[in-house]
Amino acid sequence: MRRSLNLVVAPVVAAIAIAACGGSAGSGSAGAPAPSAPPRPAAVTPANIALGDSLFNTNNAPCQRCHGQKGVGATNGPSLVAGPWLHSTGSFDEIVSTITTGVPRTSIKDATRRFQMNPRGGPMNLTDAQVQAIAAYVWSISRDKK
Repeated sequence: MRRSLNLVVAPVVAAIAIAACGGSAGSGSAGAPAPSAPPRPAAVTPANIALGDSLFNTNNAPCQRCHGQKGVGATNGPSLVAGPWLHSTGSFDEIVSTITTGVPRTSIKDATRRFQMNPRGGPMNLTDAQVQAIAAYVWSISRDKK
């Protein structure tokens, strides 16, 4: 009887020990760190995000007018918070480049969009610092895009 009790108890004790250590038998991955998210670009600071938010979402600003309040998308511009990126992979540097150079009508990949994206916010004529701030804001709201 004692031998059959040991045959039942030993595996249970081993399973409890493995679970307590956070691993699994034979997995070889016990204690391995989870993959980390891409690092936050240096220009994506709380101050830049706040400035970019205020510039992007100002009443009648071209950003907000085309991409919608808070970047959710509108008739003339795609969502910046969901869905695929159309003109880049969504890296901070590519967002800066898109804001700086714009998207000419001939390069727009969604034929339902009627207007080009003017460089530097068109009439806003954004400075380099303002471009960086809006890019920081867009980067911060777009982390779930693919």
